[in-house]
Amino acid sequence: QVQVVESGGGLVQPGGSLRLSCAASGSIFSIYHMGWYRQAPGKQRELVATITLDGNTNYADSLKGRFTISRDNAENTVYLQMNSLKPEDTAVYYCFAANLGQTVYWGRGTQVTVSS
Repeated sequence: QVQVVESGGGLVQPGGSLRLSCAASGSIFSIYHMGWYRQAPGKQRELVATITLDGNTNYADSLKGRFTISRDNAENTVYLQMNSLKPEDTAVYYCFAANLGQTVYWGRGTQVTVSS
């Protein structure tokens, strides 16, 4: 069993930055793939970025260059650094953790609002 908890969301002005954190606990040794999706009201959930335990990353093309995903040395926490934020980045950001058995665990989400 794996638990996933996001933090770091909030209100930021256009052009500002936020750093989201995602902490995984439980059977951490079984987790291979972690990352972030986001969902705005009335829209489907979309991929933001992913990272594997061996450091391979993947980004949505429209976000590459503004967003950066990383992990800590223990590989039990991932971060999403978001720069040059735009109002269209406003969404609930969800963290996931997936094991080699293809079980996916989701956090409850953290709200990011970009507004002046």
